[in-house]
Amino acid sequence: MISRFSLLAAALGAALLAAPARADDNTVTIGMILPMTGPQASTGKQERAGAELYIQQHGDTVAGKKIALVVKDDASAADVTKRLAEELIGNDHAAVLMGFGLTPLALAAAPVATEAKVPEIVTAAATAMITEKSPYIVRTSFTLPQASAPMAEWALKNGIKKVVTIVADYGPGVDAEKWFSDTFEKGGGTVAEKIRVPLKNPDFAPFLQRVKDDAPDAVFVFVPSGQGAVFMKEFVERGLDKAGIKLIGTGDVTDDDLLADIGDSALGAVTAHHYSADHDSPENKAFVAAFEKANNGMRPNFMAVGGYDGMALVYQALEKTKGDASGDALLAAMKGMSWMSPRGPVSIDPETREIVQNIYVRKVEKKDGALYNVEFATIPDVKDPYKAAKH
Repeated sequence: MISRFSLLAAALGAALLAAPARADDNTVTIGMILPMTGPQASTGKQERAGAELYIQQHGDTVAGKKIALVVKDDASAADVTKRLAEELIGNDHAAVLMGFGLTPLALAAAPVATEAKVPEIVTAAATAMITEKSPYIVRTSFTLPQASAPMAEWALKNGIKKVVTIVADYGPGVDAEKWFSDTFEKGGGTVAEKIRVPLKNPDFAPFLQRVKDDAPDAVFVFVPSGQGAVFMKEFVERGLDKAGIKLIGTGDVTDDDLLADIGDSALGAVTAHHYSADHDSPENKAFVAAFEKANNGMRPNFMAVGGYDGMALVYQALEKTKGDASGDALLAAMKGMSWMSPRGPVSIDPETREIVQNIYVRKVEKKDGALYNVEFATIPDVKDPYKAAKH
């Protein structure tokens, strides 16, 4: 005969399995996993500041729920990212995971998000296929094809016929190389050489010498945010600018956070990207002023806006679900969501869970003694081309 106690225990066990326990039903915990130390620390610093600014501006209560942001440092190590994701869900009862500074880190958390049915909001990493690795991944950063294909189209229209590509040898770099090269060659351009450099401790000098020898009209570059200063310095030291080789790329290389360190060697670089601190809109002017005030004058970059919009997405989803923080309810609310970001109008594609946004072509110029990515052309409502090609 089955005792009432064992039936009760079985029922309790089933209930615990069915829904992750919440430490407090009135609190929604957001677990933000970022590289706060190591070579990608600038990404973590900007992302965290963006997320915290959103909470500061909009209050820490939404739809009757208290928002708790818990930030963890994975130091860019994928095994650490996975462990932190498991701990945030298991111990901190996180209803949302957010952050992920590099592609391998976003991928490490994907199976954890799927198993726990917890949304994973990718606010930094940009390889196109990331969202395909879990039905719970939503992205508020960008994809490399989104920026690389428009850069190739601009180059073709502006007298650039021969290009060498230089990319960091990992997922986003491969994406950037493929989508720039394919678009450029399809339009009649020539890619003289495709160069891949190591992600860790790259020495660009020998590769830049090869570019000089190839004598292209331009070099197209993708390096992760944080490596742009080294690349630019060596570009000038090797005399590529004097040889009349134009520098074009995705906006990572002229990251707003690093432009002051890069200095005048960045002048004239043309990039395609989704955000510049110089973006001319009332929303962005207010965002930049508030961000600088909250962070000792630090200029926000595209990572900051990814974190800011990640929080915007969570807040709006909670409003839509009337405070229901269960994974499936939040995910359903996020699909198709649209809002006005500091970068311009954005939305979440309901089919792909990718951000749809304007891509801007910009040139590094000096304004009031400071360097900025000054936008001069807009390609509106760009979907991720990698997924658009499949649908």
